Amino acid sequence: MEAPRHDTRGIVDPSGLLNRVRFRRHEPAEPLRRYVEWYWLIDWDLPEPYASHVVPHPSVNLTFQWDEDEGPPYGEVTGVALGLYTRKLTGRGRVCGAKFRPGGFRPYAPEEPVSRWTGVALPAQEVFPQVTADTAREVVTPSDDAARVAALDAFLLALPRTPDPQADLATDLVARIRADRAVRRVGDFAHAQGLSVRALQRLFSTHVGVSPKWVLLRYRIHEALEQAAGHDDIDWATLAADLGYADQAHLVRDFTATVGVPPTAYAAEARAGR
Repeated sequence: MEAPRHDTRGIVDPSGLLNRVRFRRHEPAEPLRRYVEWYWLIDWDLPEPYASHVVPHPSVNLTFQWDEDEGPPYGEVTGVALGLYTRKLTGRGRVCGAKFRPGGFRPYAPEEPVSRWTGVALPAQEVFPQVTADTAREVVTPSDDAARVAALDAFLLALPRTPDPQADLATDLVARIRADRAVRRVGDFAHAQGLSVRALQRLFSTHVGVSPKWVLLRYRIHEALEQAAGHDDIDWATLAADLGYADQAHLVRDFTATVGVPPTAYAAEARAGR
């Protein structure tokens, strides 16, 4: 399995966020790596509120959070967010999260299709009754990362899992879509995998939570965000073609609908913040 990446893919205004918080990624214990892509830890101590925005990945997240001025630590399960995910950060706080691989959450909750959690955030104990009042505190209160990672490992290793070859297949197919820009059409991709479009759609709904077309479009927007934040003088027409759009207008439409501003405006703001 891949090690945690160091890019900021999906984060809107990454420099603005990273100037305000401490953000780290860590690998889970080896037996968990087929299910969990990485752990992500954020700590902040802010003089004024800040709204963090993320164009989410096709992943379910289990988080343990502590907003120190607002109450005790708590756990939350967040399904794939269809739109822009916004989290307001105030005062002092911490989040310790497990980002499941696309397909990786299903073995932990095999009674429901992963689409059951899409667009939903709910208390962790509603999905995992094993979460107690002490669980979140044991994860987020240690001062060092190693202890937090160890607590996440201990919790997830103790949870029952149902091995599912179809979940492994879904994980592999999403990874191929992410890595291969030549994947342009769902029908062609399904055919190349020896599947009907309907079978591919059922697989993704059950094990990923969103459709293969949604995954394909989301990774296009991630790439456009990454390019806009890190490069000057972008040829948007060429980028649109590279990402498989019919023309620049379609890229502009999808980017604006997802991020909230046109790509040229976002790129200008990113340059100003660098």
